[in-house]
Amino acid sequence: MEKDINILVIDDEESFTFFIKLNLETETSRNFKVTTANSGKEGLKLARTIKPDLILLDIMMPEMSGQEVAEELLMDSRTKNIPIIFLTAVVQKEEVAREAGLIGGREFIAKPVGKEELIGRIAATLNLPR
Repeated sequence: MEKDINILVIDDEESFTFFIKLNLETETSRNFKVTTANSGKEGLKLARTIKPDLILLDIMMPEMSGQEVAEELLMDSRTKNIPIIFLTAVVQKEEVAREAGLIGGREFIAKPVGKEELIGRIAATLNLPR
């Protein structure tokens, strides 16, 4: 049995975090364990507590943007090495594809995101066997 892959999803849309959690935790080929946060501050607190294997982070959030959350995570020795994939409706799928999933040196996935694309990107980022 492979070990759990702990994912933290930080997005202000509760329905979005619910469906990401549902999609990942019902994936039978992996043992995803998903924790969700619906604000940047809550996400930072959880990241420091659970130290996930990977963070899926929305960019456009009230109070604290995903960029601000990422900067705080990078400045904290407890969380600076956790890979982050930004999930955003701000960029178009074509732009992400053209840039090979990287914009400004950071990984991006354009919303809406399909289950296969999301799992594929998580696997690639964490160097998991296919």
